[in-house]
Amino acid sequence: MQRVFAAWGALLAMLSVAIGAFGAHILKSTLSESSMAVYETGVQYHMMHALGILIVGLAAGHWGESRRLRWTGGLLIAGIVLFSGSLYALSISGIKVLGAITPIGGVCFIVGWLLFAMEAFSRRKS
Repeated sequence: MQRVFAAWGALLAMLSVAIGAFGAHILKSTLSESSMAVYETGVQYHMMHALGILIVGLAAGHWGESRRLRWTGGLLIAGIVLFSGSLYALSISGIKVLGAITPIGGVCFIVGWLLFAMEAFSRRKS
């Protein structure tokens, strides 16, 4: 689990940088200011949660594997796809109904971080 989440976190962080650069260099001239702000929000949350996935991998290496950590990593990945992915699609396509998907991704982030906190609190000091 440690290697899997470390690898996914690194790949998703790299993808965040690439998507951010694409927006800054290619899309900036074609998107409206408000659409660009939506796109940038997607990039910011994408990177923050990619780093979170790296932290889950490190925690698994330090604390040992657990169901909560597995769920945490999976929910953060799902959150990136649903939250950031819907914001990317919304900003580029302008299809407003895609905004209905964004809160589902936000809930994935919230539950993922809650599970991580529960795992941390459940660990005894060594």
